[in-house]
Amino acid sequence: MPVVLPVVAEQLFRDIRKTYRETSQIPDDLLIALKFVFGPCAIQALDLVDRRSVTCLSSPSGRKAFQVAGASGGLYTCFSSCHYCSCPAFAYAVLRRNEGLLCKHIVAVYLCEATGVTRPQSASDEQMTALLSGTSSL
Repeated sequence: MPVVLPVVAEQLFRDIRKTYRETSQIPDDLLIALKFVFGPCAIQALDLVDRRSVTCLSSPSGRKAFQVAGASGGLYTCFSSCHYCSCPAFAYAVLRRNEGLLCKHIVAVYLCEATGVTRPQSASDEQMTALLSGTSSL
């Protein structure tokens, strides 16, 4: 069973995807909704998208992961399929304190997927296995 976001967040990303495909822009009303749903991390996520900080890694076996270059220079691994990020903010604010739905890195991943601005990169199955096990970053 796939892990899903709350309905309002799922619908918001669908609306962003649809509108962006039609107009190549995210209108103000959707940006306001994004800020309302995700709080301050929405603005930070938009900055990561603008800086083209999200790379989509894909392997021949079909595995997919994302790496996001954070504002502080760190490289974080994200999995949109289970809403996970390796950053400390995700562990602390999202998992431990339940202060938000997602961290800025995962919001940036969803925005990049919706707008199609993710940088693609191929990875071997061995590299992907090392990444998934946490023993490597690409």
